[in-house]
Amino acid sequence: MGGAHGVCYGTNGNNLPSRGDVVQMYKSNNIQAMRIYGPDHAALDALRGSGIALTLDVGGVDDVRRLAGSASEAASWVQAHVQPYFRDVAIRYVAVGNEVPPGDAAGILLPAMRNVRGALASAGIGVKVSTAVSFDVFTDTFPPSRGAFRNPSIMSPVAQFLASTNAPLLVNVYPYFAYRGDPGNININYATFRPGATPVRDDGNGLVYTNLFDAMVDAAVAALEKAGAGNVEVVVSESGWPSAGGFAASVDNARAYNQGVVDNVGNGTPKRSGKALETYVFAMFNENQKPGEETERHFGLFNPDKSPVYQITFPK
Repeated sequence: MGGAHGVCYGTNGNNLPSRGDVVQMYKSNNIQAMRIYGPDHAALDALRGSGIALTLDVGGVDDVRRLAGSASEAASWVQAHVQPYFRDVAIRYVAVGNEVPPGDAAGILLPAMRNVRGALASAGIGVKVSTAVSFDVFTDTFPPSRGAFRNPSIMSPVAQFLASTNAPLLVNVYPYFAYRGDPGNININYATFRPGATPVRDDGNGLVYTNLFDAMVDAAVAALEKAGAGNVEVVVSESGWPSAGGFAASVDNARAYNQGVVDNVGNGTPKRSGKALETYVFAMFNENQKPGEETERHFGLFNPDKSPVYQITFPK
């Protein structure tokens, strides 16, 4: 699948390369797809003619709320941020919200998605509309076949909307946080795609898992099935491992995990074997102004001076 290997491009740093240099880095490293977290026109301009597939976020919760409240706001957003670019930037998805909290999502998420899709359709633009969710939207995820939406009143209508529009669900999948939260019961090799971990059998469907990433993705698939949206694809809109700054955050673990993610993409998961799984590694750069705990500033594949934090290879 073209564009199956992506990397998220965050800009929470005061020392990062120019947008044009970043696009050249994607091309020279065979990175086929990019995700940006808002309508960054400098990045969009730099992407023109690059052939790099793009996931374009609308912005934060306030932006989602504004788009939910008014079809004309959605039309204006599309006119400003998609229409000038879609002919020569390969915009694949518009992500309406990134990990919108349930208390907000209940009232705004689906209306915003509908308004944005309507605005794109009215403009004759065939870009798919989705939303990026954290893994916290799922519950009972082990074994994977038991996976379900934690708040089905919110997420089942979203899933059915995606099914009706042939759009995927964007899911942020982080075995790092699962491992950090339960290192006594999760083997580090199982969490980082290394050999030597005991395979895990799902007695609910007989499938066997050799890594935690696949198990988490298939739990999301199971939740979609339970919501009556079994035809909806999962796109992994973020996944990564920090190289410094906290528990189990090391260059060796980050390299093993992220190379494992990249190598795993073409195989699919046990539930959807052989079907390429579009995946976006988080993130392109270590971002020195990223808020939160220290690990948050060490998810990058590259340093701001464009040198690699560690070697990772994307297939041609």
